[in-house]
Amino acid sequence: MRLVATLLIAALSASAAALTVTKPEDVGISSKRLERVSVAMRSEIEKGLMPGAVVAIARKGKLVYFESFGFLDKAAGTSMPKDAIFPIASMTKPMVTVGALSLYEENRLLLNDPAGKYLPQIANMRVATERGTEPALRQPTLQDLMRHTAGVTYGNRGESELHKAYSTLSPGRQSGTEFLEALSKLPLHYQPGMKWDYSLGLDVLGLVEEAVTKQRLGDFLNARIWQPLGMTDTAFMVPSSKVNRFAKPLPQNPQTGKAQAFPDPTSLRKMDGGGGGAYSTAADYIRFAEMLRNKGTLDGVQILGRKTVEYMTADQLGPEVNVDQLRTYPNINGYGFGLAVAVRKGGGVAGVMGSPGDFHWAGANGTFFWVDPKEELTVVFMTASPNELRYHFRQVITSAVLQAIAD
Repeated sequence: MRLVATLLIAALSASAAALTVTKPEDVGISSKRLERVSVAMRSEIEKGLMPGAVVAIARKGKLVYFESFGFLDKAAGTSMPKDAIFPIASMTKPMVTVGALSLYEENRLLLNDPAGKYLPQIANMRVATERGTEPALRQPTLQDLMRHTAGVTYGNRGESELHKAYSTLSPGRQSGTEFLEALSKLPLHYQPGMKWDYSLGLDVLGLVEEAVTKQRLGDFLNARIWQPLGMTDTAFMVPSSKVNRFAKPLPQNPQTGKAQAFPDPTSLRKMDGGGGGAYSTAADYIRFAEMLRNKGTLDGVQILGRKTVEYMTADQLGPEVNVDQLRTYPNINGYGFGLAVAVRKGGGVAGVMGSPGDFHWAGANGTFFWVDPKEELTVVFMTASPNELRYHFRQVITSAVLQAIAD
């Protein structure tokens, strides 16, 4: 048994970023029950529901599980490596928020400031009504951008003419200047602060950061977060030297049979999309998530202050905010919302296990992470599955990990 444990730790150490590795039992997790994570992942792959996955789990600051499954490229028969690079889509949002909060700590921006203070193109946006438009009672603030209460709702969130107009906004295909010019011609969907609705707010926030720092967003995040944390494979593009590690989806959507593929990751887009343009690995992202669990610090490197992280991961939605749209996500019902992350309000209600105060977010391409401060637990799940099955996978990985806690 001791030899098996030694080999396990050696294998983890050889593959993972520099988190300290330990046996699961040393931090209150059952190795036997943890094997159910592997069983679940292999089952989903054998059913043809996803091409492959990488899962990283840490508890009490120690890495206890780091495994890859299935295929990096199913069509080519390429096995999934642990250092596979994934398009993390909306898991970009928490990193952009941390970047903005670091500027907040330096008094270079304030969360109650209107976004138009930094981006004059959108300084006087109006609000859509059934009869046309009306003046905004107040302009969207940076806090609104982070918590999705600004009114810059994604175009795919509805069928109205305004939603169709918002669908023409395309961070990345448009430059920042082009994006802001197009946005400035549209009204907000609702009065700022009145409704939670998933949005382009973090794309706007990324442009605020560029305006404040006079840097491209990726350069700022690299200097402020990625380099200090040792996140060497996280960026807004995949260099040609690493493209052989880029994870691809199944050629056809398992549910619809329609073709699915990702755009070329090696081309730098016109704009670093703060809402969903980054690429990363499980080993990189668990370092970012562990920094949040550890109140802003990892391995002696401080990214944010403790109170800042506590604020980011507190529920930001007061009773005046309509949260009906928040209830449309199966793994978020029962959650509130912080700054770029969903925050669990109680032990029950939600259709997934968890602890009050745990927080998470995910990406449309299948990736997911969560942090449970009460259990001192951090989990990163990566797969290339840009389809509706991602909601299923989030529930599968949550129950498979939490049932293994044994203390």
